[in-house]
Amino acid sequence: MKMKTALTIAGSDSCGGAGIQADIKTMTANGVYAMSAITALTAQNTTGVTGIMEATPAFLQEQLTDVIEDIWPDAVKIGMVSSCSLIEVIADTIEKYQLKNVVVDTVMVATSGAKLISDDAITTLKERLIPLATVITPNIPEAEVLADMKITSPEDMVTAAKKISESYGCAVLCKGGHNMNDANDLLYRNGETKWFYGKRIDNPNTHGTGCTLSSAIASNLAKGMELDEAVECAKRYISGALAAMLDLGKGSGPMNHAFAVEGNY
Repeated sequence: MKMKTALTIAGSDSCGGAGIQADIKTMTANGVYAMSAITALTAQNTTGVTGIMEATPAFLQEQLTDVIEDIWPDAVKIGMVSSCSLIEVIADTIEKYQLKNVVVDTVMVATSGAKLISDDAITTLKERLIPLATVITPNIPEAEVLADMKITSPEDMVTAAKKISESYGCAVLCKGGHNMNDANDLLYRNGETKWFYGKRIDNPNTHGTGCTLSSAIASNLAKGMELDEAVECAKRYISGALAAMLDLGKGSGPMNHAFAVEGNY
């Protein structure tokens, strides 16, 4: 039996709601075989991050090489990468193997507010990794950093997405929320804009939403969907995971990634 595959390159979340764990759950739920290369171990729960221990560049490279040379990834999702040296390893690997369907979730700050990337790594992310992406998925604060502007309206989202896309040569899915609108996301690519409208779900448990959305998009690209369709299907999936109203933990809890999984086991 053959199956489409997706590789997630991201940090581990010890409470399971974000990072590698959310990516694997999402990819599995969306019908692709999930593989992983871990950039960092984190000690965290729904209330915050208490510690980060990075993988060495050599060990990250070993993970990537072992996976890619055995099971080819049809898509790649990249999440938390907190240092320049790790970003360089990932960029070099994408170029070496000419990997396609690369989704970069420009993770800079956790839902809890904890900073997850060093300042100098942001520069390396801009210079080396973002230009290799098929699509990036910044939220409003991240898009403000990448576009070097304040975003206070839907029109600002269009301006920022256009600026980012033209600067780095990739498609940009600028995510709404952050009191901007009712979860409406803007896709900008090749000079064209498309809004994906969503209804805000009254669920305070949003831990890992960014990881989940980007992983769902990568899964859909792996299955051969065009980017517009991949985003639309991914938004439906994340809406379902939020609407399941899972309630775990004392802070911003995780979603139910398995809300649509049925079976005897």
